Amino acid sequence: MKLGILARAAGIAAIALFLPLACRAQIAALETKDLRLIYNPGTLRFLAPYASRCFENALRFHEQLFQYTPTERVNVILDDFSDFGNAGVWVNPRNSMVVHIAPGNFAYETGPSNERINFTMNHEVVHVVALDQAAGMDKFFRALFRGKVRETNEHPESIIYSYLCLPRRAAPRWYHEGIAVFLETWMAGGIGRAQGPYDEMVFRSMVRDGSRFYDPLGLESEGTRVDFQVGANSYLYGTRFMSYLAYRYSPESLIRWVARCPGSSGYFASQFRKVYGLSLGDAWRNWVQWEHGFQRANLDSIHLHPTTPYRDVSSHPLGSVSRAVFDPGSRTIYAGVDYPGAVASIVAIPLDGGPIRRVRDVKGPAIYFVCSLAYDPKEKTLYYTTDNNDWRDLCSLNPATGRSRVLIKNCRIGDLAFNQHDRSLWGVRHFNGVSTLVRMPYPYNDWNQVYSWPFGYDIYDIDVSPDGRLLCGSLAAIDGSRSLRAWKTETLAQGDTTSTSLYDFGGSGPASFVFSPDGKSLYGSSYYSGVSNIFRWSFEGDSMSVMTNGETGFFRPLPVSKDSLVVFRYTGQGFVPSVIDPKPVPDVSAITFLGHEIAEKHPVVKSWIIPSPLRVNIDSLTQYDGLYRSFGEIGLASMYPMVEGYKDVAAFGMRVNLSDPISVNSIDLSASYSPSHRIEEKERLHLAAAFRRYEWTFQGKWNYASFYDLFGPTKVGRKGYSAGATYKHSLFIDPPRMFELMTALTGYGGLEVLPDAQNVATSPGFDKLVTWAGQLNFRNTRSSLGSVDSEKGYKWMLNATTHMVRYDRSGSVAWRGFPLAFGTFDIGTPLPLRHSSLWLRSSAGYSPGDPADPFANFYFGGFGNNRVDYQDPRRYREYASFPGVELDEIAGTNFTKSLLDWNLPPIGFRRLGKPSFYASWLRTSLFGGGLVTNLDRSPDRETLGTVGIQSDLRLTVLVQQPLTLSWGYARAFGKNRRRSDEWMVSLKVL
Repeated sequence: MKLGILARAAGIAAIALFLPLACRAQIAALETKDLRLIYNPGTLRFLAPYASRCFENALRFHEQLFQYTPTERVNVILDDFSDFGNAGVWVNPRNSMVVHIAPGNFAYETGPSNERINFTMNHEVVHVVALDQAAGMDKFFRALFRGKVRETNEHPESIIYSYLCLPRRAAPRWYHEGIAVFLETWMAGGIGRAQGPYDEMVFRSMVRDGSRFYDPLGLESEGTRVDFQVGANSYLYGTRFMSYLAYRYSPESLIRWVARCPGSSGYFASQFRKVYGLSLGDAWRNWVQWEHGFQRANLDSIHLHPTTPYRDVSSHPLGSVSRAVFDPGSRTIYAGVDYPGAVASIVAIPLDGGPIRRVRDVKGPAIYFVCSLAYDPKEKTLYYTTDNNDWRDLCSLNPATGRSRVLIKNCRIGDLAFNQHDRSLWGVRHFNGVSTLVRMPYPYNDWNQVYSWPFGYDIYDIDVSPDGRLLCGSLAAIDGSRSLRAWKTETLAQGDTTSTSLYDFGGSGPASFVFSPDGKSLYGSSYYSGVSNIFRWSFEGDSMSVMTNGETGFFRPLPVSKDSLVVFRYTGQGFVPSVIDPKPVPDVSAITFLGHEIAEKHPVVKSWIIPSPLRVNIDSLTQYDGLYRSFGEIGLASMYPMVEGYKDVAAFGMRVNLSDPISVNSIDLSASYSPSHRIEEKERLHLAAAFRRYEWTFQGKWNYASFYDLFGPTKVGRKGYSAGATYKHSLFIDPPRMFELMTALTGYGGLEVLPDAQNVATSPGFDKLVTWAGQLNFRNTRSSLGSVDSEKGYKWMLNATTHMVRYDRSGSVAWRGFPLAFGTFDIGTPLPLRHSSLWLRSSAGYSPGDPADPFANFYFGGFGNNRVDYQDPRRYREYASFPGVELDEIAGTNFTKSLLDWNLPPIGFRRLGKPSFYASWLRTSLFGGGLVTNLDRSPDRETLGTVGIQSDLRLTVLVQQPLTLSWGYARAFGKNRRRSDEWMVSLKVL
């Protein structure tokens, strides 16, 4: 699972959001015995054969290495829904993979690789094999449940069933990513993170600065949340620890640990002890001790030559940092930054000292590079990109006022460079996996294609000379090599793409080379010696000089004068802007790479390089090549026993799940029976069925029961029957902005209480109910790295509902309509305390119906949490909650309500528990608000207030399954009523 953008979840979310739209157009499938490749034939047909070859090539290697025999096809979905490459794997209910085909992120050389599809398949197939390989009781339970059970919050029992089918899923992310990165590196002949300079820099800096090394528990509970690299720490630690094991013991021992072969233990930590003869914790401590010695030797090597002095411009690290630009008039550096505790933003950094000023938030920041940035010094205008994990927008920004304007929506252009000669903007566009150099003339409302490189070649880090005559950039080739090149802009405009190769850095790539103010030199960085140092290319001397000798790493040089060069210095908390004197240094010493030491001590890894995927004859392997058959492929995914609650008794039954391979269509069936004599015979059978396709859900229920009704106090089970359809559609998706439409039509019969108010009986003579509801939801909220909740922004909701009720009173049948409308609006702002925010949550509603009829009223009361629950634990924020009074105790045909909600800074836990069950953080909120109902009728009006507190403790069980233990207290008070208290304890599952 290559990090690339953020994490595997981003890829899966993209599929969930966009795949239905693509499927309705047309989706193709290429199938072999072990592969089902899903893609858009209109845009990605050219890539399908090659992607299939890469998959088959990788699978053959892993079959032999792990002694793995596939039992089903792997569903590989190709998409182009992101501007940077990424991928993700899940194996339940079926082995599946999503691959973003865009070029990789070259920032800071955090993920060196060869051609991206080949590299991605080498990496992701490791996950498929390591997760899916079965032995012992795994096979028994897969047969018993007729498949691999996927967890669902509707039935928490599925957590246990899933573990029994897939015990290796209950392993931390560092374990999964560590083995995938380790193998991907040696399958590519040593090109990868297991021999990457960024990883060496991270651990060298930790040793130099005396920083904390997380242990396995602390890494999961804190290290992947509060660090500026967030989930990337799983890759860093996992790769490093597994590389140490391979070096200390052998690469083969790693395979014995990860492979789920006969006789192996299902739980990853137990298998570790079986292979290595010591506990995982002891081995981890041995690694940390060894790492300190290894990196001290590297620091000693660096110190063989004088290190470069520097002056820090910022008093604290800035986390991830974009390319910086300089305004000579105000002597201000502008850059995009993203660090824990503050929302990502473009900031103004005074070169001569002073506080850093936040100019504007960056919507959709990317890890490491935040956004692309360019500057027009004459017009004092910044140009930057948003949605950097998706399809990028081009925006302009006035740094004095903070006002921004979108210039080109979804242009997918980054690596911006400004041409001072003609005010044009240059950039690199990613589309269908191809890198295209583009030019955008003023006023930047369109772009012109200059040149598109063949698939597998990528240009990045471009810059334009002050006179506008030259464009420089780094060019990555299909074999992973990279070179610094220069083009003449005049000949580019004429279609001549002839370039000059300026310098070959060998195995290291050039990064962030920019022109000096006089245009005579280029300044950039490279890991040429294993450490990232600053280099200067002289056009006059046709030569390259090294300008620094750094202990950690210097990046993103920005010339500001003849005797001052701004650089960004790496630290464990992110990059720090610093100033150095740009004078060549006589020499630098090379450091030792752990990957190199592995290859020398265990040459078997040299034999793991796989042959070219072109050797795979995909035509002879292809069994089907045509349109994807979503209905024809529907089959049994899993079935398992379940327990539910109905009223105050238990029911026992079975759940059956069916779907097609990529879940375009899914069918869930459940049946249970309550043997208790405390309910009537006609209520003992409980049935539920749901069919989902694209944005539509059709469902029917008979005496509906729910697992969570076993616990209460909230009950969703209902006597009677219902059938209905729900349509949910995203009107637009522009994260963090989301605008959604929901409409539903549902019919009910045999009800005793209202569908949404468990303590309110239906009207006398009630027979049937038909409810239509339409709802609009808008959200634009943001949070900073390390947060556990939204920290700023706003959201609103509008709902219109009509109840059509059929009454049968003394033989007289009549239908009556009860329309209701209500809305909510929440707005919040961050406070000076880290990860603390203040929110005002307001709502109002109106119904013109008869107050005496239950269907005409709104109902309020209680926290709303069940003792065991599956919904948002912060239910007190919902419009119908009112902590301190009973559920549904307050009623009215109209209302207005406000709640002030203060989210206190969360408390993080580094070591509270053990890897299989631990706590990560505790968040607490203080709230107070008021509710007024029946504003138009003084005799029936109720005015109430509430004050309370709620705390939520985030727990994790079986490594990957989140739980939230909540407790709260509230007191309600009002005119002409006694004060009342409510205590709440709730455990949210998944």
